[in-house]
Amino acid sequence: MSTFVSDFKTRATEKAGDLRHRQVIRTALRGYEIVRDKRKAAFQSWESARQAAAETKWEAVNHLDKHLEALTAKLEARGTKVHWASTGEQAREIIAQILRDKKARCIIKSKSMTSEEIHLNHALEKEGFTVVESDLGEFIVQLRHEPPYHLVFPSMHLTRGEIKDLFQKELGDAPSDAPEELTMVARRVMRQKYIQADVGFTGANFAIAETGMISITENEGNARLTAALPKTMVTLIGIEKVLPRFADLALFLPMLATAGAGQPMTCYNTMYSGPRQPGECDGPEEWHVVLLDNRRTELLADAEQRDALHCIRCGACLNVCPIFRNVGGHTYGTTYSGPVGAVITPHLRGLQEWKHLSNASSLCGACTEACPVKIDLHHHLLQNRRNASASEPAFFERLAYQIFGIVANEPAFWSLAKKLGWLTQPLQKVVKGSALDPARAWTKTRDLPAQPRESFKDWWRNRK
Repeated sequence: MSTFVSDFKTRATEKAGDLRHRQVIRTALRGYEIVRDKRKAAFQSWESARQAAAETKWEAVNHLDKHLEALTAKLEARGTKVHWASTGEQAREIIAQILRDKKARCIIKSKSMTSEEIHLNHALEKEGFTVVESDLGEFIVQLRHEPPYHLVFPSMHLTRGEIKDLFQKELGDAPSDAPEELTMVARRVMRQKYIQADVGFTGANFAIAETGMISITENEGNARLTAALPKTMVTLIGIEKVLPRFADLALFLPMLATAGAGQPMTCYNTMYSGPRQPGECDGPEEWHVVLLDNRRTELLADAEQRDALHCIRCGACLNVCPIFRNVGGHTYGTTYSGPVGAVITPHLRGLQEWKHLSNASSLCGACTEACPVKIDLHHHLLQNRRNASASEPAFFERLAYQIFGIVANEPAFWSLAKKLGWLTQPLQKVVKGSALDPARAWTKTRDLPAQPRESFKDWWRNRK
């Protein structure tokens, strides 16, 4: 029977051995850290900026109730209709009902990982709505019937040649594999979709409690068109996206661009505060904001890992993670991949079903060092492992750790174990990788390190 863990292992084994795939990802991320660190130098102190961002998010998350009330009151005061969704299913139904009420058929979307989290596109398409992604990377993976590969770069796993072939097959137009020409092909298709769209759908990067505004950050201008052209706009926001003050954006906007893509600032940063007001020339006539919980408050109740809600979805931890670079984003089998995905997915989708993601880590700490809001990612991975083991311990794992604890705490047993380990080394070579090998999951692809005949402690004692 197929399970999340078996699917993960199968995909990881396949992708780790796919040298072409690994080279594509390495090429896509080549120079990222150099460019990012160059942009960090524009900050008076990057570490001080990280600390300030972490403290701001701590304030936002630990007073979430107050900030959400303020945000809602200010949005509604300007005519925005605010909806609360406890679950992904409830959010899908709220959005579908808005579309039914507007008798909409075609929806144009700008990039939203939160909508991917609740599988919104699939649900709307099942009801007969036409849903078109307007972000270039999202549009490409939508044509391939794939989920996004990366939080920020949805189609980074594809080469220009593959995108050219895709456009030729699906759109009948791909003059060359030059990025500019491929972009113009998508642009021509998109312009028609914007004209036809009944409803524009967006995500959000931040929501400002002080002013009741939604901040959307992008590089292509597609989110602006999504919000400006259709008569109705719908925005889906995870409740953790709230920032207390408008002034906080002065730190978070350049930090998001620097950590995510090594940019000094993302090309388009737009604030939305309500539907079109009298005298304004564009914007939606009606705006709906859906605030999504979807088990975020359960994570909020966990004081130990609550800071995982600080995540600003910059993707920096994915960019530096050696596991992500080798197995790729689709291997994780969930919306949020990489280190942050391995931390929050067990909270959002079930600890026992998704505990394997927390084990898919070298615990090198690169993710924690890269995180602009100082989330303690690699320690949270360890905490997930501990919680999974404590809530539903495997009999043989528990027995093995109990035996190890007895041996490690008794010098005589430890000394005997060392000698037995050295004496059984020839036998290890004979049974390596076979059904009799207790370490076959490790030894089928690598050798156990040779154990020296004399330990350092014995060497020291013999030489006094």
